[in-house]
Order: sequence, then structure tokens, then C-alpha cells
Amino acid sequence: MCGIVGFIGRQQAAPILLDGLSKLEYRGYDSAGMAVYDGQKIRVEKSTGRLKVLSELTHDGSTMPGTVGIGHTRWATHGEPSDRNAHPHCNTEKSIAVVHNGIIENYMKLKKKLLDHGYEFISDTDTEVVAQLLDYYYKKTNGDIIDTITRVMHRVEGSYALGIIFAEHPDHVYALRKDAPLIVGKSKDGNLIASDVPAILKYTRDVYFIENEEIACLTEDDIRFYNIDGEPIEKTSRTIEWDINAAEKGGYEYFMLKEMYEQPKTVRDTLNPRIKDGQIVIEELGMSDEEIRAIERIHIVACGSAYHTGVTAKYIMEGLARIPVEVDLASEFRYRNPILNKNDLVVIISQSGETADSLAALREAKAKGVKTLGIINVVGSSIAREADRVMYTWAGPEIAVATTKAYTAQLIAHYLLAIHFAQVKGQVTDEEVAEMLTDLKAIPAQIEMLLANKEHIQKIANRYVGARDVFFIGRGIDYAIGMEGSLKLKEISYIHSEAYAAGELKHGTISLIEEGTLVAALVTQKDLYKKTLSNIVEVRSRGAVVLAVTNEDNTEIEKNADYVIYIPQTNKYFTNSLAIIPLQLFAYYVSVGRGCDVDKPRNLAKSVTVE
Repeated sequence: MCGIVGFIGRQQAAPILLDGLSKLEYRGYDSAGMAVYDGQKIRVEKSTGRLKVLSELTHDGSTMPGTVGIGHTRWATHGEPSDRNAHPHCNTEKSIAVVHNGIIENYMKLKKKLLDHGYEFISDTDTEVVAQLLDYYYKKTNGDIIDTITRVMHRVEGSYALGIIFAEHPDHVYALRKDAPLIVGKSKDGNLIASDVPAILKYTRDVYFIENEEIACLTEDDIRFYNIDGEPIEKTSRTIEWDINAAEKGGYEYFMLKEMYEQPKTVRDTLNPRIKDGQIVIEELGMSDEEIRAIERIHIVACGSAYHTGVTAKYIMEGLARIPVEVDLASEFRYRNPILNKNDLVVIISQSGETADSLAALREAKAKGVKTLGIINVVGSSIAREADRVMYTWAGPEIAVATTKAYTAQLIAHYLLAIHFAQVKGQVTDEEVAEMLTDLKAIPAQIEMLLANKEHIQKIANRYVGARDVFFIGRGIDYAIGMEGSLKLKEISYIHSEAYAAGELKHGTISLIEEGTLVAALVTQKDLYKKTLSNIVEVRSRGAVVLAVTNEDNTEIEKNADYVIYIPQTNKYFTNSLAIIPLQLFAYYVSVGRGCDVDKPRNLAKSVTVE
């Protein structure tokens, strides 16, 4: 959601803020702004629209001199997208500037209190309330900033990550958080705050993760931390190992295309360190064989594409390890009062490790005393820190809103976990494990082969740039593949798209098929070939055009499909990793053909950090 950056140091702040905000555009936003102390006062510039508008307004930051500042890209929640609602927000005297990610739930109550004390407001946002509340307590505490901030923290309810500068203390930047991501970076030229690592990766790899209800006080040479009671605390920095080039386009037109082509490396990076001497070794899992054998049920909780990997994982974990699995949308999990038992394991999947609903589900599970495991891409993120155990996917930074390589890395993590659990529970033989590991090791090269077939897929995509509806059908794991393929298409091309379990067509959805409607049929599960083929025949008889994605040996399908894309042979449980590649490419080329902004689709954010 909203992106925050801040800098204090020995360089001009505005260009650094603009650069940092450009690395956070994937989070989704409708306006952008900066506040810089120019030596005499805090100067604020902000505008609706893309970041380039702010950059042009400030001539790439050159018209905003100063070495202390904060910046923001806003995702509108309270108040429509507009210049006056854009961040930063200030107190009436413009001596305090604030940027905010999150939602202040009791802002109306606080606003009424401040109105009663003579304060005036110029925006519709909850954030302006924070700026004015800071002013109120700053005056009551005679300028004690830490006391001011802690009083505000005790008064506000909801989620927040805040960056703050004070005109009367221009040699400091303050940051604080509760349930919204915020990090602090230390560099040789100064210190920074940001919502996410890519924003500061160009300047430093040494990062502090601010925990809930903690405060950071930055000067150009020092960083100090406090708890909500204003007491000093010690924190240890972490070194980010991401390759800085991974956060750049590297000659590709879009990040999404670049990240699709990074999937073979992503698979190798997630897979290879966990296969040693022909055995699966997940060292960071920290679960003994006795603990694994004691697991009676697994609850997989996630959102969006991560949820789709969870659906795939259900088929694999139940098929291989014979452990019952429930898959929940994180936004529904805690509200349905789930039945959790002491021998259950709750698995939370999140690329960012900051997804608000997933984080809330994790805390719900922990509150009930159930063991938790996070499958996470971002080291040191909130879910990674709070889960009992964590399994990292080594996908590196993913910038495009529509996930590709992070999704693929999550699938690999699920495969390894399922095989490992199955082996510990005695459900698979050593020979079967060896065969599956051979198939897993072949996946990177197979993905490269599929990516090399892009021209064929592009030709198909070009014919459906003007499509109104597209449907995806499949059974078993193929249904899970269809869910992700459908999501990829709809989120970046804005074409209405739905995925259906193929066997459900007769129960209503086949009425949506019209002459010329494109139906993508996933047919990778050999024991379901005939069943899915009958569904293909059903939709074709009603005028549908069928695009089939199937295995190399299923050439008979050409008699019943208009277009066929073949994937290499692999274990039936791993077909998702291959079948999803042509669907990603199809969505990408349809989106490009429609002139859409592939990396930053409208109304969407990469990381959803508020409910």
C-alpha cells in the first residue's frame, strides 16, 4: 500500500526521496509528495498522479534543497485522491510534517477533540489528525519529542507506520510503527527509513527492522531506538543479501517480463540449498521428526496468488504425506472462529511477509497456542519474525504487482515440504523420493524451454486482446493452476476472467459460454484426462474456443482444442510449475496488446498492509 521514505545525511534529500519512492511504486498509489527542511522551514510539494508529476514539479528534486526530508506515495483510504489529501500532512504552522501508511481507526474521535481545542483541518485524511495531535502534545510537553510521540502512540488506534520531521529539530528524522512495515537503513552518507528494502538497497544493505510500538530517532551519524514508554532499547542490524540488480529492469520493458525470465534461477536458489546428498534438508524449519509425525492437520492461510499455491499444496500434501489440509483465505480465517487443535500446524504464505490479513491470521493461531510456519520471501519481515518457524523462498525482490517468480518459489517450497513430511511419515520410499528430486532438478531447464516458446503464445494472445470474458477450467491441481492463470489475466489486462472446477460446469457456469468465448483448459493430470476432455467437448459444442495446456504425451487433445500448448513431462504433483508459465506469458502479452501498465495495474498494490 502507501510507500514511505525518509533521509537525513550529507547529501541532498529530495533526489534520494524520489529515487526511493520510485522503488516503491509497485506498492500502488494515487499521489505522491515530499517534505524537506530547507534550512529555514519545512517545504512541502505534492501532487496527484504518477511519481513523474512530482519529479517534474520539483525538477527532479533540485528545487527542494535540504539534507533532511520524508517522502510518500499514497493509496487513498480516507479522502479521495487529490492534492490536498496527498501526503505529507502538516500541523497548522507547518512546523511538523508527517507521512503515514495504515489506518487510524479512532481518527474521528481525535479530530473532534482537536476541533474543540481550536484546530482546523484542510484535508479529509486520518493522517492530518496525527500531525495536529503531534502539535498538541508537542506544546503540552514543552518540545520533548520522544514524550510527544509516545503520547500520540498511546492515543491512536489502528495501524500505522509514520515518518516525522520537526522544523525546530531539523537534525532528526523520527519513525514509528504498529502493524505496518517500516525499516531503518544505515549508510556512510546518512540514514534512511523506508516501507520496504528496495527503496534503500541502492544506499545500504544494513537494515534495522522496527518492531511494533517502537520508535526510531535518526541523525546523519546515529540511530537510536525507544519503546512506547520512551525507554531506550538496543537493536541489531541485519544485512540484506539481495542483488541490487534484481530491483532494476535490466533492459526489459517491464519488471513482470524480467521476473518471469528469472524463474529458473528462482527455482534453483530455493531448491538447491535444500537438497544435500540426495536428501531434503530444510535447516531453518527446525522441526524434529517427532514433531512432524505428531502433525494431525495443516491449515494453509494466504491471500491472492499465495492462496493459489496453498490450494496446490493441499493436493500435494494430502496426496504424498496423507496429512489432512484446509486452505483458508487469510481475510476469512480469523473471522470464522477456526477450530484449531494442539497438534495442528498453521502455515502462513506471504511474499512480503507484511500482508495485513495474513499477519492477523498468524497472530490468531499463535493466540490459540498452535504451531505456526511462515513461507516468506522477505527476510526479517513481520511474519518471518513472529512465526514459530520460517521457510524462506529465495526469489529476491519482486517489483511487478502481478507475482510470477515469488509464486513459483512458493510452489517449490511446498513441494519440498510435502516430500519431506511424507518421507518422515513413511508414506514414500527412498526410490520415490529420488525420482521426485530428479524431476524437481529438471524444472529450471524446463521453464527456460517454455519461456523460449514465447512467440507461439504471443500469437495466440494477440488474437484475444479484445476478449470480453475468458474462462479457465481444470480438475484437481489443474483447477489450482487455472485459478492463478485467471488471476494473472484479470489483474493486468482488466479482462473479466474466472476459473472453475471443470466438473462444476453443468451446475450453472456453462450458461456463460457464448460463440467465440475463450476457454483455457488445463489438462496435466493423466488420471483426469478423459474427465476434463468431456468438459472441453461440452464448451466447444456451445461455441467456445479452447486453448489447452497439457503434457507432451497428450497429443489426442489436438482433435478437441483450437490451440494447444505442451509442457514437458514431470511428476504429476509438479505440473503447476510448468503449466503456469504459458499462462503468465499469455496474460502479459494480452496486457501489453491492450496498452495496460503491466507492472502497476490500476487499483492494485503489491503488498496489502491494511485490512
